[in-house]
Amino acid sequence: MKYQTQKIALAYFAVALALFAVQVTIGLVMGFVYVVPTFLSELVPFNILRMLHSNSLIVWLLLGFFGAAYYLLPEESEREIHSEKLAWLQLGILVLGTLGVVVTYLFNIFEGNWLLGKEGREFLEQPKWVKVGIVVAALIFLYNVSMTVLAGRKTAITNILLLGLWGLALLFLFAFYNPSNLALDKMYWWYVVHLWVEGTWELVMASILAFLMLKLTGVDREVVEKWLYVIVAAALFSGILGTGHHYYWIGTPGYWQWIGSIFSSLEVIPFFAMMAFAFVMVWKGRRDHPNKAALLWALGCATLAFFGAGVWGFLHTLHGVNYYTHGTQITAAHGHLAFYGAYVALNLAIITYAMPHLLGRDPYNQVLNMASFWLMSSGVVFMTFVLTFAGTVQTHLQRVMGEDYMSVQDQLAVFYWMRFGAGIAVVLGALLFIYAVFVPRREVIEPGISQPAE
Repeated sequence: MKYQTQKIALAYFAVALALFAVQVTIGLVMGFVYVVPTFLSELVPFNILRMLHSNSLIVWLLLGFFGAAYYLLPEESEREIHSEKLAWLQLGILVLGTLGVVVTYLFNIFEGNWLLGKEGREFLEQPKWVKVGIVVAALIFLYNVSMTVLAGRKTAITNILLLGLWGLALLFLFAFYNPSNLALDKMYWWYVVHLWVEGTWELVMASILAFLMLKLTGVDREVVEKWLYVIVAAALFSGILGTGHHYYWIGTPGYWQWIGSIFSSLEVIPFFAMMAFAFVMVWKGRRDHPNKAALLWALGCATLAFFGAGVWGFLHTLHGVNYYTHGTQITAAHGHLAFYGAYVALNLAIITYAMPHLLGRDPYNQVLNMASFWLMSSGVVFMTFVLTFAGTVQTHLQRVMGEDYMSVQDQLAVFYWMRFGAGIAVVLGALLFIYAVFVPRREVIEPGISQPAE
């Protein structure tokens, strides 16, 4: 390992993967609740499970981004991270906040307390003291990485990564603003939720993917950077006004239906560009990199992101279609494949690439790692198709025919059982990935053959 401070990333990746295991396990439990509704209903109600599932997803993805930044910035900036102590302090604050959130959600303590109790806004349920902790940790992180970049070499990858990370942190400040008017509340709420996943996170994704392509394919930096700027421009152009597809039915002016429909349709472009970028770089590349698993995850990330965020997002983004499909299982299908493709696979790609360097060994258990990709990806894709069919039936029976919600849910049971089966595959794939990353591969030494000296 060329830069010693890169080892900070190992701790971030380890905590991220632990939360990843928690997130998919809770997701599996939720899938079982769909088919056996009374399961855990007294002990842990479904709404608490959902909060834990979605919050652990967001936190582990952020930890993965932070770890990726601490790993790639020394190589890109050609210098050590500005302060190793600040990086450890940041991780400590985030872990403390995560534990505080879990305890608050599970035991419902401090209910109604403005500072210590959970809030009622979806995805932003964290108590205020945790939100303050997140802001403090973000400021520490931004100071640390910005000073690293300012003192070293500047590249397109570091510039775009910093732009995404600064935007991510600043937009989170809207989590503190909770107006009493519900329509206004939702307008600002989407500033965090949409402009994260379809704005600033896309910049982080593009920069990390560019770094991986640079390392894995050997393509000239100039070529990678040109693609990167095109992707980022398309992402910002479409993503910012694409927020309008969330404004259709919340009490905002009617012009948002056209703005949202047009610009969110254009959001397919940056994801298609990322997929094309990844495959063109591999095609142009002249390097036979030994870490085949990292390349598989990187290509899988770009491909599944295009289908999950691009194609499945477009399926119900036009306001005439969204009028019927909004909030059905079609939304769940889009959300699962989009998050898995764009951000889960991205984090697992950079972890797969970085771990051999961080642990000081050759690419490890690559066959198991690649098996985990196919198992997890197949599970999520199958889940997406199942939920799409379930959502189509739900839309017709509930939104068109006017049947009541619960009777429709009974008729979707077969889809929910298949979704539960897909969830088992995802959890097994996640556990296999963690095993492949951390457990050393046993070398088979044939008798009578001496091994070369180091």
